[in-house]
Amino acid sequence: MILVIDIGNTNTVLGGMEGERLCFTLRIRSDRRKTADEYLLTVKALLDHQGADCARMEGGIISSVVPDLKDVMVQAMERLTGKRFLTVDAAMNTGLDIKMDNPRQMGADLLADAVAARSKYPLPLVFFDMGTATTLSVIDREGSYIGGMIIPGLRLSVDALSAQAAQLPYIRLDDPERLLGTNTVACMQAGAIYSSAAMIDGLLDRVEEYLGGPVTAVATGGLMARVLPYCKRQIHYDENLMLEGLRLLYHKNRPSGEEDALC
Repeated sequence: MILVIDIGNTNTVLGGMEGERLCFTLRIRSDRRKTADEYLLTVKALLDHQGADCARMEGGIISSVVPDLKDVMVQAMERLTGKRFLTVDAAMNTGLDIKMDNPRQMGADLLADAVAARSKYPLPLVFFDMGTATTLSVIDREGSYIGGMIIPGLRLSVDALSAQAAQLPYIRLDDPERLLGTNTVACMQAGAIYSSAAMIDGLLDRVEEYLGGPVTAVATGGLMARVLPYCKRQIHYDENLMLEGLRLLYHKNRPSGEEDALC
């Protein structure tokens, strides 16, 4: 078994992979104040609860968009398992032709998503990842990553609205009962969900116009499951796209016959 770990701005997701099978996922808060010792104890307790033997782990790979936590998590996991952990960056073997001005600026999360999406879905494709930020990425029919967008995330936008407008409360992102709300909370919920869905539909239309033909649409991220039922376009929801991409990157970059045990 290998551990695949995605450190996001809000949450960190850990997955246990046996071959191509995802055996379990675990979710903890991404806390910049925690030490490697604290993460070690937290993850060990969660793995013990899953019945996963840390000593039998083959190794693992970590994607992080939080620079302060990447090295902390590497230290914690290597001490916990006694095995080396890879970290995702644009310098590793991704199999992608990244046509960005500076490929090294591409986020580790987008790299993992792109590798998985390209391996699973027909080209050209657009994939959305809706977390703290919402990202849109485009892979053309030749399999090249040609660019994308970074958009303020749904939760972030709603919280900013509540913080800046004195008479608007903080709300839960529940399903709106109807298109038009009839009270403040219902209006905010409808505005948040329907506007996000319309944005996704509209951006897909614009990307298809830009590319001159239809695209495969893929979506992932914690908040996407909330918005997807309100989209009009056909979109493949892939909850574990990131973790599958990390698995693929691990096997692309672990040298054959490497001794992973740490001294």
